[in-house]
Amino acid sequence: MYILSMNTQPITDESDAPSLLLDEQLCFAVYSTSLAMNKVYRKLLGPLGLTYPQYLVMMVLWERDSLSVSEIGARLFLDSATLTPLLKRMEAAGFIDRLRAASDERQVIVTLTDAGRVLRVRAASVPQAAFCKAQCTREELTKIKRQLEALRESFG
Repeated sequence: MYILSMNTQPITDESDAPSLLLDEQLCFAVYSTSLAMNKVYRKLLGPLGLTYPQYLVMMVLWERDSLSVSEIGARLFLDSATLTPLLKRMEAAGFIDRLRAASDERQVIVTLTDAGRVLRVRAASVPQAAFCKAQCTREELTKIKRQLEALRESFG
């Protein structure tokens, strides 16, 4: 079974050929797991008025407020074209403010509003609820997370 092939040798036998079976693909396992995880988070975040990508932005801002769009994008591996419409919806919902930087008008600074700060308290139970849904030990999830981070880095 070839989930990811690191083999640089020429294929000489049909049994050596990379598999095109869907269930043998790492990419499909990651993709379908991501869909299932998003479904869990959709249920947890719906009452907060957040989508999963918005929740990620909020977590970044809860760690450190007043960041540029590019700083948020770098932290979340998102480009400005993806992030800007998301931030506009969050601003319309009253969770953030977007202001032009005084030092460079091309730069947009994103800050939490009072409502965005209060939302942190309401969201405090989300990580534990998601953890419980995973039905894994903390050690198992930590190991999976580290492996996925290493995989992401190798693709980087």
